[in-house]
Amino acid sequence: MGSDFFQWASEVLDPKKAFLKPEALKGIRVLELCTLIFGPVVPDWLSEFGAEVIKVELPGMGDTMRYVTPYGFFWKNISPAFQEQNHNKYHVGLDVRTPEGKELFLDLARRCDVVVENLRAGTMDKWGIGYRDLLEVNPRIIYLANNGFGQWGPFAHGRPSYDAIAQSVSGLMAVSGFPGRPPLKSGVWIGDFTGGCMSAVAVLAALYYREKTGKGQYIEFSQGENLMRWLDWTWLYAHFTGKNRPQAGNRDLAICPADIVRCKDGYVAIAAFSEEEFKGLCEAMGKSELARDPRFSDPLERLKEENAAVVLEAVREWAREKTVREIDELGAQYGFASSPVLDAKAQYESEHWRARGAVWEYNDPIYGTMVEWGPAPKLSETPGRVKWGARPVGVDNEHVFIRVLGLAPSRLKELEEKGTIGKWVDRVGQKPPEDWDGESGLFYP
Repeated sequence: MGSDFFQWASEVLDPKKAFLKPEALKGIRVLELCTLIFGPVVPDWLSEFGAEVIKVELPGMGDTMRYVTPYGFFWKNISPAFQEQNHNKYHVGLDVRTPEGKELFLDLARRCDVVVENLRAGTMDKWGIGYRDLLEVNPRIIYLANNGFGQWGPFAHGRPSYDAIAQSVSGLMAVSGFPGRPPLKSGVWIGDFTGGCMSAVAVLAALYYREKTGKGQYIEFSQGENLMRWLDWTWLYAHFTGKNRPQAGNRDLAICPADIVRCKDGYVAIAAFSEEEFKGLCEAMGKSELARDPRFSDPLERLKEENAAVVLEAVREWAREKTVREIDELGAQYGFASSPVLDAKAQYESEHWRARGAVWEYNDPIYGTMVEWGPAPKLSETPGRVKWGARPVGVDNEHVFIRVLGLAPSRLKELEEKGTIGKWVDRVGQKPPEDWDGESGLFYP
């Protein structure tokens, strides 16, 4: 590999240049009627690549996720749990259950390319704004319906689902955890975020198909089914052996060694699969003889339970006498994979993640300095970007209803008085500034 490759890659993918380049999805407008995570994360990711997203919420309190967070920590109508999947969106307060609210929603759908919802199956149809209703006003619409069990089948009729339910029904929870211990749920909402990722892929596929044919389509996505697809070799193993995949704690059963091990001052991940990597690890441990032993020199032989037990115990015993930093440095020196188990503070301070834009710092016009994750895919010509964070309910009513739909300000006021549209008002009666109409360029770059 040429020595100039790393310099070239750092320049062509430099996140600091993102705002100087075009957006891949500019011109695509997405209408969102979602709550919690599994729905909102899809438009969020599309917005990072330029899609214009209009998020519809009930006037007043809005999306339930605005108030769902550990320890009751929230401010100015958002919580950290709401912020992470609601970037770059325009927020309107609209009661679609009213006749006038329904008509406004249909009018918005007429001007959109994609509609995303994650309500219980049949809810949108009950309100008269389901896919078949939208087809009458926009035959090119792409409609994504996300929920736990899909739009049809025995579990689809009224049964709610949350991330923990999806982890359970998918089989993911059954293979997680340590041998002899209860099943273990992932510490994050993995069903929501992985499901949102694959839903976004489905939308992009549908947009490509529409580009070729002019036809929109209906997409349904089951959170539980998606997690089943993430169980790698589990099903084939059960098919050929008749056995369930066993729990293995932090150990990777397909690679040996690959585990999370305790050090003097913390934990570190270690993996060495190839012959060269395993040889390097053995040299770092001062046990070169292991790499020459026929029981351990071949990667497949090392996977045998009796051989794996010897290797893993040697690694664990060696790691207990080292610091996390010492092992990480030895990994770089001897060529085996290693990484400290980073917490949020370590990631926040990481020079590597900040240089790559994985830790993204920006100045939000409402909330000030914000530090979050940045877009993971790095595109050289059309990179993703975080332009602003989540906003209070209805803060963009004027922009959407007057600029996008063309309503007169007097009509807007009339709808506000009826409660069809509205804004968040905090406990002391403070409203978002009335001059947030985009003239300053703060919110509508």
